[in-house]
Amino acid sequence: RQAALAKLKGVEDAVWIRVADHDLVRPVADEDLERENAEKTSAVHFMRFEFDKTMVIDFGSKASVKVGVSHPNYNYEITLNSESQEVLSQDFNNK
Repeated sequence: RQAALAKLKGVEDAVWIRVADHDLVRPVADEDLERENAEKTSAVHFMRFEFDKTMVIDFGSKASVKVGVSHPNYNYEITLNSESQEVLSQDFNNK
């Protein structure tokens, strides 16, 4: 675990969400405290994403939503399925 976390330093800044054709949205991460040190990153990060109104509308209207990580030691991308997208879109309405 220690070796893996050392390789993933900065991963919290490499996460992104793309709604439709909008620009990537990077997270505001770890606002409560610093979770990375000189040797490694944390196994847990808290993130929030700030979308503008158009992104919120597109997210809720079933436009394509991709979530990914672009880190030198971890690169992954997925398109949200409709069920996940619907559940997450409820957060915009505080449901």
